[in-house]
Amino acid sequence: MHTNPGDPRINPMRILVTGSSGWLGRTLVPRLERDGHAVIGLDLAPAKTTRVLGSVTDPDLIRRTIRSHGVEAIIHAGALHKPNIETHSTTDFVAVNIQGTLNLLEAAVAPGSTVDRFVFTSTTSLMISGEIRAGAASGAKQAAWITEMMQPLRPRNIYGVTKLAAEHLCRIFHESHRLPVVILRTARFFPEEDDMAHAIPQSDPNTKVNELLFRRLTVEDAAEAHVAALGNAPELGFDRFIVSAPTPFSPQDCAELITDAPAVVARYFPHYQDLYTRLGWSMFPSIDRVYDAEHATRRLGFTCRTGFKEKLEEIASGMRQ
Repeated sequence: MHTNPGDPRINPMRILVTGSSGWLGRTLVPRLERDGHAVIGLDLAPAKTTRVLGSVTDPDLIRRTIRSHGVEAIIHAGALHKPNIETHSTTDFVAVNIQGTLNLLEAAVAPGSTVDRFVFTSTTSLMISGEIRAGAASGAKQAAWITEMMQPLRPRNIYGVTKLAAEHLCRIFHESHRLPVVILRTARFFPEEDDMAHAIPQSDPNTKVNELLFRRLTVEDAAEAHVAALGNAPELGFDRFIVSAPTPFSPQDCAELITDAPAVVARYFPHYQDLYTRLGWSMFPSIDRVYDAEHATRRLGFTCRTGFKEKLEEIASGMRQ
């Protein structure tokens, strides 16, 4: 056993990271290596952060990789994502996101395995139904205040459905094999342009800063959340966490957020409008959901460093220089 398993500053480990060539993987792998861990990156696409080329859908490759490298922890960040819906079939999503997760879990608990913790990168997307996404257009009276206790979950697409199914596999393997598993339901941190639900067409940076109020985090914070989950997994046993930048809002704001989001934001940040005017930016007229990451703060001991407030300060500082 590793010393002080509840402390993120754990002894160096041999860690398998899937999705190591992706946006998160390219940030997470060097972050883990800075802590002294030996990281085995696995991905279909070549990259400096990837040592094993292959797919999580190949159970033999997974078993060989874990055995030959003496893997002690798995961070499963590889997946087909929402944009892949346009290019991949439903069968592909099931094979990668569900069967791929099962392959890793089965290898983690196989006889002789040295794996003692598993971190699964999930998504807040699986908590968003079609009705929530439609927001005011569907007649919603207030923004949805979203915590890990939200039920029932009705994912609106195959991406969310397969990620939710993979979460259930994680839960079953913890219950059946006592494998410590931490699930991170990360909000948006991708660099691509947003979908049209909230997008400000003239400025993608404007969209991303706005979203830090309620449904986004930086990729650096996403990587740090995985580091915290890795260190705390044995102590936690099993848990799932929303990971998003801290919101300034409260549930009492939800009715007005759906009808007049700029007015709510102005109450918390009275000077944001002056800054936005200088940039030619605008706030979303309506906000349909707010992710509450308080559970991660309380139980995981993790809070994102960068939120809306910090971004405003960074932008203002840049203007003064």
